[in-house]
Amino acid sequence: MRTPLDRIALISDVHGNLTALEAVLADIDARGIERIFNLGDYVGKGPRGREVIEVCRERCEVNLLGNWDDFLPDPDREYDSPALAWWLAQLADGQGAWLRALPFSHDFTMSGRRVRLYHASSATVHRRIRFDHDEAEFLSMFANTPATGDGPEPTVVGYGDTHDPYYEVDRWRRTLFNTGSVGNAMDDPTPVYVILEGAYGSEAEAPFSIQFVRVPYDVEAELAVARELGMPEYAGYESELRDGIYRGEMGRPEGPTYHRRPRAAA
Repeated sequence: MRTPLDRIALISDVHGNLTALEAVLADIDARGIERIFNLGDYVGKGPRGREVIEVCRERCEVNLLGNWDDFLPDPDREYDSPALAWWLAQLADGQGAWLRALPFSHDFTMSGRRVRLYHASSATVHRRIRFDHDEAEFLSMFANTPATGDGPEPTVVGYGDTHDPYYEVDRWRRTLFNTGSVGNAMDDPTPVYVILEGAYGSEAEAPFSIQFVRVPYDVEAELAVARELGMPEYAGYESELRDGIYRGEMGRPEGPTYHRRPRAAA
């Protein structure tokens, strides 16, 4: 009889949306998955970053650094944005320091594959790699950098940041996937997370799978909390949660451009 395979739930980009996080965790629990890895961006955009941090510190075996987690509580940063100041003020004492001290990446083996997880790119949490990347960007995601450290280069890379899930593989079996976002998903605004299934910690070839899971939740309840707390940029939050339209695209005459690269300057 074959040994049962291990399962790991990967979540990312909760962004203060506690209602979505609770729905996703309930789905993970219902599947009997006990190991949860978080790829970062606990705070900002949504109203309850403090509570999201508390839950993730308790529930997630691995917590990684995101770009919001790095810049929002930066003590050397001066904020001229009332929204950023509001989100920062939601954090409890010590949470900002905890966020900025999170590890950059996490490596492990699964079914003979070397897996690496991080938030945005192999170099920094502040460099965005979209689904429509070029070949050089694809290859860069598997490289060792000062941020990831040395060691065997991964054959599987999972990341978040873009709020836009996808999966691809090349002829050398290098596999790149994006988890999408739990709390701030684009286009389809339904929260999404990933399940990795395989033989955890094993160097031997074995079945391996990557599954994307969408979990509906009570959007109106989350928006009600944001209104009650007086969260700034509410209209943008409502647009993202109800319609999956990025707040930066609201009102553009050319329509949403989230899935298009910016045009090069003429």
